[in-house]
Amino acid sequence: MACTIVGCGAYLPQLVVSNVELAKRVDTNDEWIRSRTGIEQRHIASEGEYASHLALEACKAAILDAGIAAANIDLIINCTTTPDNSFPSVATKLQGYLKIGNIPSFDLQAVCSGFIYGLHVADSLIASGKYNTILLVCSEKMSSILDWNDRTTCILFGDGAGAVVLQRSMDKSRVVDSLIYSNGTYADILCTDGGVSMNGQAGKIRMNGREVFRHAIEKISSSIEEILSKNNLTLNDIDHFIPHQANIRIIDAITERLQFDHDKVVKTVAKHANCSAASIPLALNHLKSVNKIKKGDMILFAAIGAGLTWGSALVRW
Repeated sequence: MACTIVGCGAYLPQLVVSNVELAKRVDTNDEWIRSRTGIEQRHIASEGEYASHLALEACKAAILDAGIAAANIDLIINCTTTPDNSFPSVATKLQGYLKIGNIPSFDLQAVCSGFIYGLHVADSLIASGKYNTILLVCSEKMSSILDWNDRTTCILFGDGAGAVVLQRSMDKSRVVDSLIYSNGTYADILCTDGGVSMNGQAGKIRMNGREVFRHAIEKISSSIEEILSKNNLTLNDIDHFIPHQANIRIIDAITERLQFDHDKVVKTVAKHANCSAASIPLALNHLKSVNKIKKGDMILFAAIGAGLTWGSALVRW
């Protein structure tokens, strides 16, 4: 039984902060940010706008795009690093917002690899036969854990949410395969300096940029090579490559290493920066909204996040 993406949705907060505006707050400038990251701007949620609020807007758009009623959903998975509360989960709050009855819902935390992890879990659960329609959403308010005096990290992130509706189907359109990995020995190269059981605070992002850059290229590239080999495919079989939108230099380095066609690579980081788990579904929604995806296209997803977590996925549209 196939797991098929039948709807997409996305949401970005109204407030847009350009590099020029950010340079008024921290010691940086537009040229420095663009040349090192490819980022031009980021969207920042308002003080009273939480991950669940961002998620809700993306979910409503995805449900509308799928052409179903919210009542048809029988499981909600929300991928986030920045939940509203320590508990309850954002997914459970979403269930309440959407007024869906007694269905299961839970949050999944794999940081920037959240969408790949969520897709892997959703595909497995649909394959089990226990669920027919799953709402998978990635929502992040990264601005809430940024140190706005640290120019090495505050320039990189933004807020946003992206969602997909997945259904059991006999169609050829389906999640073809997914691979997920983690290695906790690298936990300290990208982390926050706080947590609920550590010090009762969310903490701020701390990053060893050089090490993250190295591992991103190595692990994403190897994951792509593995999933293609496993499915007897080559890069020539891929119509669209949607990598995690973290940094244009990472995306370009992976593209060069694999000798992949640049015209098939989706790049949206310039407009919304790194939205962690939400980055890939935001890019997917953009690709769909500009009518670049045709039925039967093969889409390759790949990401790496703190943990380290990483993975890849293939979807036949």
